[in-house]
Amino acid sequence: MVNLLWAGMIVSAIIIAGINGNIGTVTQTIFSSAEKAVGIAFSLISIMTFWLGIMKVIEKSGFINVVIFFLKPLAYWLFPGVPRNHQAMNAMLMNMSANLLGMGNAATPFGIKAMDELQKLNPHPDTATDDMCTFLAINTASLTLIPTTIIAIRTATGAQNPTDIIGTTIVATLCSTMTAVFCDRIYRRYNLWKNNSRNL
Repeated sequence: MVNLLWAGMIVSAIIIAGINGNIGTVTQTIFSSAEKAVGIAFSLISIMTFWLGIMKVIEKSGFINVVIFFLKPLAYWLFPGVPRNHQAMNAMLMNMSANLLGMGNAATPFGIKAMDELQKLNPHPDTATDDMCTFLAINTASLTLIPTTIIAIRTATGAQNPTDIIGTTIVATLCSTMTAVFCDRIYRRYNLWKNNSRNL
C-alpha cells in the first residue's frame, strides 16, 4: 500500500510538472536529491556510531536492568497470559527497555524472539493470542525517551538544535502508547465477553 502511495505521488508530480512545462526541473531535482541522500547516509554513520556507543555503555553499565526492574509490574499487567519467568516475558521486557532508550537496532531481535516464544504458548497457532496482539501494539506505539535515530537524521541534515524534539517525542509516544493500551484493554474485554457468550 505504501509503495502504491509513493508511486502515485511520483507519477502525479511528473504529470503536473509536464503540464506546467517544468519537466526539466524534475530530472534535476531527482539527481540532486539522490546526491543529497547519499551524503546524508554517509554522515549518519558517525552520528549513529556515537549514539549506539552511548546506548551500549548504558547497556553494559547495568542501567538497562534498572529500566527492566521498573517495567516488570507493567509487563505483568499488560501480558497476564504469559508466565512471569517465561522466555517470552524476558524478551518482551528487553524489547520494551531497548525501545524506551531509543535502541531500535537492539529492540528488533528481542521483538522477534518474543513473538517466537509467544507462539510457543499459543494453543491455536493459526490465530494470534491476546498477548501477541498487545505486544505488537505496544511495540508499534513504542514509548521513547531518547529518539536516537531521529536526532541522528536531524544532525545530518543540519538542524541547529537536533535534540529539541526529545520533549515532543516523549509526549507523542506516550499518547500513542496510552491509546494502544486503552484500545487493547477494550478489545480484550470484548473478546472475553464474546467467548463467554459462546460458552453460554
